[in-house]
Amino acid sequence: MGLDEDALDYHRRDPPGKVAIETTKPTSTQRDLSLAYSPGVAAPCRAIADDPTDAYTYTAKGNLVGMVSNGSAVLGLGDIGAQASKPVIEGKGVLLKRFADIDVFDFELDTDDPDAIVEAVALTEPSFGGIHVEDIKAPECFEIEERLRERMDIPVYHDDQHGTAIVSGAALLNAVDLVDKDLADLEVAFAGAGASAIATAEFYVSLGVPRENVTMVDSEGIITTARADAGEINDYKARFASDRPAGDLADAMAGADVFVGLAVGGLVDPEMVRSMARDPVVFAMANPDPEIGYHEARAARDDTVIAATGRSDFPNQVNNVLCFPFMFRGALDVRAREINEEMKVAAARALAELAREDVPDAVAKAYGDDPLRYGPEYLIPKALDPRVLFEVAPAVARAAVESGVARVDLDLDTYREDLEARLGKDREMMRIVLNKAKTDPKRVALAEGTNPTTIRAAARMVEEGIAHPVLLGDRETIEGQVADLGLEFDPAIVDPTEADVLDAYADRLYDARKRKGLTRVEAADRVRTDTDYFGSVMVEAGDADALLTGLTHHYPSALRPPLQVIGTAEDADYAAGVYMLAFRNRVIFVADTTVNQDPGADELAEIGRHTADLACRFNVEPRTAFLSYSNFGSVDNAGTRKPRRAAERLRADPAVDFPVDGEMQADTAVVEDVLEGTYDFAELGEPANVLIFPNLEAGNVGYKLLQRLGGADAVGPMLVGMDDPVHVLQRGDEVKDIVNLAGVAVVDAQERDG
Repeated sequence: MGLDEDALDYHRRDPPGKVAIETTKPTSTQRDLSLAYSPGVAAPCRAIADDPTDAYTYTAKGNLVGMVSNGSAVLGLGDIGAQASKPVIEGKGVLLKRFADIDVFDFELDTDDPDAIVEAVALTEPSFGGIHVEDIKAPECFEIEERLRERMDIPVYHDDQHGTAIVSGAALLNAVDLVDKDLADLEVAFAGAGASAIATAEFYVSLGVPRENVTMVDSEGIITTARADAGEINDYKARFASDRPAGDLADAMAGADVFVGLAVGGLVDPEMVRSMARDPVVFAMANPDPEIGYHEARAARDDTVIAATGRSDFPNQVNNVLCFPFMFRGALDVRAREINEEMKVAAARALAELAREDVPDAVAKAYGDDPLRYGPEYLIPKALDPRVLFEVAPAVARAAVESGVARVDLDLDTYREDLEARLGKDREMMRIVLNKAKTDPKRVALAEGTNPTTIRAAARMVEEGIAHPVLLGDRETIEGQVADLGLEFDPAIVDPTEADVLDAYADRLYDARKRKGLTRVEAADRVRTDTDYFGSVMVEAGDADALLTGLTHHYPSALRPPLQVIGTAEDADYAAGVYMLAFRNRVIFVADTTVNQDPGADELAEIGRHTADLACRFNVEPRTAFLSYSNFGSVDNAGTRKPRRAAERLRADPAVDFPVDGEMQADTAVVEDVLEGTYDFAELGEPANVLIFPNLEAGNVGYKLLQRLGGADAVGPMLVGMDDPVHVLQRGDEVKDIVNLAGVAVVDAQERDG
């Protein structure tokens, strides 16, 4: 099928459309319903009647945006009417939910009368925390937005005007940085004089471009003061009337530093680009066809041409989704009365700054694994970069507070953590650990120090202040990689071939393994050539506090050196691998998933104790269940006795102060109705959050099913039971995975020091 057929099939699948309403509170019992509606609902109603601001406390108002359109100017489709615009407006709501966790109620108004639209929208103010105006034709859209902003005491935002302005403004900030020009000196030519073009020109003025340096061209040519004086243009276009002679787009572009296209495709040819000033900036943003193609613009001349379009199949897509979800997120969270110019400028500057930072691996993978690095082909972040939420929303919130339009203030340090929690429970849990790590960063040896992903992770550790990373490997290679990656990072490097501790490390390894068949010559060779052994001895000797390895080789081979050199803790006979699985409303720790193939009862008990200790590092009070296909003796054989005895051993241990039970089936462990209804004698009290599988096969299969089919985000594997903090990465882990495990290792080291 073609794109149109695929899209129709996508939209008509049951349930039709793209949005639905879901409840956020329990509604499974009679008491739940009496709280949700009659008679309990009277209490919040009375509270809001006494204090209208309590609507933000007791209703969804503070996270609800009204999405409004009449369908008179739908991108690429024109005036298709209110009903036909509904798929577009639903889609815009989906983007607000997907990128910023904002709920949306869309309503399409079947009128072209600005008075009727203003009246209808203004009357909805009690329902919403903000209003998003979309796809209303110019010049009526200007009047509608202005009147709504004057009349309503909540943010009103017209994305067709301001979204392109803000995102292209961020691109402009970085473009002038790359070509070493000043905003105050720029000559800017605009093709198009509709809502988006006028708003973009106004925004560039807010950023620092002189108004008199802007030349705007509509279908009749350059907008001049003569045309304005003759009444040939509306008041909005007249703001950019120029004193220059009449002319066409080619005249406007001659000598210009920047071209901004918000008109129609094919207006610009290579000769017009060649007529521009040195190192020109060409933003050809007409959709679906730009005024000039990206590659045609770049090839038009020999110096640097920085180009952007509105298309996703070329670099530098000016995409409004980089703006409006995060603009509303920040505005809603401070209960702003409006979205003002200061907030828009803050959003653009935050986007520009983010583009200069190292790009997460997941973002690069989403766009084809091509390197993404600040430069002419990467001016602005990608739409799927989750960091946009954490950078833009706080910048907008801060600007709202500082400019006096916020009703509440925020602790911006904790606000970022609140935003992370919106994107997943795993982020919320990892932030707890990373914040602990920051209080006392430790030395983390990275065995694969020449690997670019490891180097980028080390730079991130330093940037976030969670660890003092030490890169192990060839010094020249590492320094070359740092330069190639463009990182502003001066890493700590230990090159085993030049280390003055090489002989001492060889002696330590020899002493540890000489009765296991290792010769002194072999020991010296291993610490010199194998950074897993070097790093293991480094930690064992106290020259580093933790070790991370395994990014480029199989788990068993990466685990072997630290097991041989560091070994298990004094109170442990076994190491084990643990994953933290984060669901929307709960976190579960599962073990063993990576190490022990067929553990006995003693091993299972020890794994349960270590996994519970790990949960405590995440501020989770453990409730441990030993899993089986049997419930509390319903089947009695060697296999079911093993987890049963493990649970008994832990319960008998006076040092264990957390609830433990088993053997039990998986649904018994995690479903409250089953646990408390059928098995009310169980020790757990509440559903388990630590699950101990009976063997490696079950553990590995189980966690992967939970991750893939259950929609859980996985953090790990985290290695427990070692004498010093060691974690073995999975092959192909990303920067964030390495940083997360480094944080866990640092917290482990802190507790050992304590």
